[in-house]
Amino acid sequence: MNKIVYILLLSILMVSCSKTGNLTVTGTVKGLKKGTLYVQSVQDTMLVNLDSLVIDGEPEFEFILDIKEPEVYYLHLDKADESGYDDRIPFFAEAGIINITTSLKNFEGFAAVTGSENQMHWTQFKNMNKQFNDKNLDLIKGSFNARQRDDQEEILAYDDSLQQLLKRKYLYTGNFATTNKDLEIAPYLVMTQIPDATTPYLDTLYKTFPRKTRNSKYGKQLKKLIEERKKQ
Repeated sequence: MNKIVYILLLSILMVSCSKTGNLTVTGTVKGLKKGTLYVQSVQDTMLVNLDSLVIDGEPEFEFILDIKEPEVYYLHLDKADESGYDDRIPFFAEAGIINITTSLKNFEGFAAVTGSENQMHWTQFKNMNKQFNDKNLDLIKGSFNARQRDDQEEILAYDDSLQQLLKRKYLYTGNFATTNKDLEIAPYLVMTQIPDATTPYLDTLYKTFPRKTRNSKYGKQLKKLIEERKKQ
């Protein structure tokens, strides 16, 4: 009888000590044998560790966390061999189950994140934004070569193309944000991609967001940015 009571008490203790939360982050880092994984968030402009897990032999991992609202978290790998610097994966965390698969060789570049609606739209935006960035690099290279030749006509043409591309990026970001105005990704993209847009444009975008989005972490940050800009 005493043995049965002991087992029951031990079971209760184990359950009470197990982690609980509304967010589960699972995944695999292919090729990882030793290292420490951290889940991090930005608090007051500083990256703060929310949880950690030592990897020793098995590449699978699981974190159970409590998240108040959707926001960007980071999966950071502290490699045992201290090689490389591609070691932090940003992902849009929200309540539910999120899976991250990647590799040791290209930790951030090969990362695939599933399970978050905000993340799904963020990935879609990143794919389009990469095209803008690639085109921007091509134009900058062309402009540099034109300046080397002192070809004023080409320099002006490249400068105009760069301005037009920037306008297109701003418009695309704004349209993407308003199309997905019910998601927290909307103010986040405005904050991170076009914070230097004109104040009226930022204000117009902000006013399209519903109350839920305005009251989100990034909605509040966007409102603060607009208010500060208006005071200047």
